[in-house]
Amino acid sequence: MSIKLFDSELNVMNILWKFGDTTAKKISEILNKEIGWNVNTTYTIIKKCIKKGAISRYEPNFMCHAEVTRQEVQQAELTVFMDKLFDGAADKLFAALIDTKDMSRDEIQRMKDMVNNLK
Repeated sequence: MSIKLFDSELNVMNILWKFGDTTAKKISEILNKEIGWNVNTTYTIIKKCIKKGAISRYEPNFMCHAEVTRQEVQQAELTVFMDKLFDGAADKLFAALIDTKDMSRDEIQRMKDMVNNLK
């Protein structure tokens, strides 16, 4: 499933991915504390996510359920990013990552292990 989610929608999704099914009221309380959103803003964003199919709603208490996984969204976003900036080439993305980030020995070893374990 490929759904384009905006940053505001990802704020809501991150709560559902972290806590599982959560009431809209609780999501609103968390986002009020974290980023200062009011109830109306949160409910508007939740409704947008429902319309896109990223969230389903059930009763009682306007319970929200994530219909897409974090991994699905990450994969979709990564594909768009690679297509846009690296001509869809994973090796170009990988080379850019290595060139621009000082990596610890542990990070380097984990990347080597991932490459060595490719099928």
